[in-house]
Amino acid sequence: MPVFGPIKRSDLIRYLKQLGFVGPYAGGKHQYMVRGEVKVVLPNPHQGDISRDLLARILRQAGVSREEWEKLLEPQSRAIIQPAFRSASPTKRGARLSAR
Repeated sequence: MPVFGPIKRSDLIRYLKQLGFVGPYAGGKHQYMVRGEVKVVLPNPHQGDISRDLLARILRQAGVSREEWEKLLEPQSRAIIQPAFRSASPTKRGARLSAR
């Protein structure tokens, strides 16, 4: 079972989307995500990971239990994630611009 600990902001957003949250939307000073009538305020982007304590507060605000969070993370920890590569387009940008 994965450790309940620091997480990147982008991963937090991805997992909240898996839990049914929509967003992030621009709010006053912070972005937020919504599921039904539940509104979760997201921390602003910064260099470090989101701490364990802040993650616990966000999940409490979202109404997500620690067990539910760890079950969500479990399949991800065993999967090998391979980067997706985009194929190069057959035409170059310059060629498209000159054709106009």
